[in-house]
Amino acid sequence: MNNQYLPQVFSPTWPWTTPNKLRLNEQPQTPNPVPQPTGTPTSNLQELGQLSPPEQPDSNIHCITIVGQIEGHLILPSQNKTTKYEHVIPQLVAIEQNPKISGLLIILNTVGGDVEAGLAIAEMIVSLSKPTVSLILGGGHSIGVPIAVSADHSFIAPTATMTIHPIRLNGLVIGVPQTYEYLDKMQDRVVKFVTEHSRIPQEKFRELMFRTGELARDIGTVLVGKEAVDVGLVDSEGGIEEALEKLNQLIVERQKPSKGGPIQ
Repeated sequence: MNNQYLPQVFSPTWPWTTPNKLRLNEQPQTPNPVPQPTGTPTSNLQELGQLSPPEQPDSNIHCITIVGQIEGHLILPSQNKTTKYEHVIPQLVAIEQNPKISGLLIILNTVGGDVEAGLAIAEMIVSLSKPTVSLILGGGHSIGVPIAVSADHSFIAPTATMTIHPIRLNGLVIGVPQTYEYLDKMQDRVVKFVTEHSRIPQEKFRELMFRTGELARDIGTVLVGKEAVDVGLVDSEGGIEEALEKLNQLIVERQKPSKGGPIQ
């Protein structure tokens, strides 16, 4: 019988070998690693495509940001960017107690929010024994105005705005005279605080608050940049450089020993 017509099932050589199978005592080959470029911007990339921030040197200045809407006793919707006063107040207490912190920089870009929460933050800033400087970027509206003027020196960016308007209530309002009397008393608290910690006269501040014809569907005034300085609401116009320079100046002045010796 001729074997040439039989199907070739077995390999004619020994040991039998099949593709993609290892021989005995043969080690698997590891692929060569792909060389990664060094010294390129991609070397700083971390997870989620974020760039690692530069290392911050030790500083005696602490920075607090007041952004979005100032949240009070009611929790705002999750899509709102908020500043919670129960988070800010403990930070202010820690700043006052920390001997390594010599000054506080407050950055504001807020639309306002809860009146009592905003006043609580402003009163805490005023009562600090360490120098404070505030900087308004974007906007310092509504109850953000008392927070801005609560610092020892306030700055506003040339394109930043401040909205001054009467306070209002949300939710159920009882239509009795006591409701409006309560609103008037709360408004007096805001007016008194702002005028005591800025250069604006009380009559001028009330005139800006109740001005008509400037805001659509509302009463009040919008001040842009230098306009807030001209009316005496903000001390100076500037940015981060001027704010830090002023804060360092206040720190040096606060650390200077008082003239004269102890009084017996």
